[in-house]
Amino acid sequence: MAIAAVASFAVRETCRQRRLIRARLGYLTRASLLGVTVYNTLVNQAGVTTSAGNMGMIMAASPVLMAVYARLGGKRLGARGVTGMLIACAGVLLLVSKGSLAPDFAAGDLWMVAAAFSFASYSALLKLRPAEIGGLAFLFTTFVLGALMLLPAYGISLAAQGGFEPTAGTVGPLLYVGVFSSAVAFFAWNKAIALIGAARAGIVYYLQPVCVALPSFALLDEETGPTRILCMALILDGVMIGAGRSK
Repeated sequence: MAIAAVASFAVRETCRQRRLIRARLGYLTRASLLGVTVYNTLVNQAGVTTSAGNMGMIMAASPVLMAVYARLGGKRLGARGVTGMLIACAGVLLLVSKGSLAPDFAAGDLWMVAAAFSFASYSALLKLRPAEIGGLAFLFTTFVLGALMLLPAYGISLAAQGGFEPTAGTVGPLLYVGVFSSAVAFFAWNKAIALIGAARAGIVYYLQPVCVALPSFALLDEETGPTRILCMALILDGVMIGAGRSK
């Protein structure tokens, strides 16, 4: 669905730049593997055994991981950056351990932590995106390569679990995920990083807990207790401190 949504806008540009794409196929394959194949698989797997609220709060720590990559790339974090990172990581640890700080994590929480690492790695790779490859061509190519790399896992899934019949209750969510959460969201994210960099673009994830918690409470009847509110506050405080400029 994501490929179909992008194709009508991107096929012509992709064909014009096919030589550039072939020349940078190794880089495009790595970006596709991390941002499309691995990330989406981990997110979907996480949703089986953890709540949407937990998933959103764990992803809210992604800017911390992006800051780590920036530091490895030579950028100085400063005292505020390190302090914010530690606070946000404490919030994530408290969340996935259900407030006990003991190693009693739900499988879905751990899948989501892995997804956050995968997406942060993808975002770091975007800094190396060849400027001569257009945004739509890049998006279309990564979607196609990502889907191709998913085919073996999809075949195993069909053999082990079987397929499903689309119904009125599933078509709408699938269209939303394919068009908005994939095509539109990835295009906007890639464009944001091209304009202002991964560290600054990561600010959007500060809103993840609120954007996820409210719909999950209203639509999925998920509870929001004191521990989750505390975790939300720690994560938000940590990433906001880390986003500030060191004096």
